[in-house]
Amino acid sequence: MLGPMARNLVVKATAGADAPERCAQAFTVAATAVAAGVDVSLWLTGESTWFALPGRAQEFELPHSAPLAELLHVILTSGRVTACTQCAARRDIGPDDVLPGVRIAGAAAFVEEALADGAQALVY
Repeated sequence: MLGPMARNLVVKATAGADAPERCAQAFTVAATAVAAGVDVSLWLTGESTWFALPGRAQEFELPHSAPLAELLHVILTSGRVTACTQCAARRDIGPDDVLPGVRIAGAAAFVEEALADGAQALVY
């Protein structure tokens, strides 16, 4: 599917259940890219940070959208998921609280990923 110059996709989700369509779009784009063989990094910020916790994605519902838990599973299987350090701290979420495979990192790591050669960053 992709040519020899494969790109990396960095997706920042800034919304959760407070803006369900925007949230689902971020997860859908990230999972679709993973399925297409793209190197994907999904960042959970703001209200989407809650989805780093076990069981939270299963609670999310949006008609005519793929289940968020399934999308997250796809991304965790072949991509990377990061919860924002400050966003996690504001919600009392620590490294021992998150799903296996989710890391907590800050803005410097996001900037490094977004500015890497061949990277495309999308913010939802």
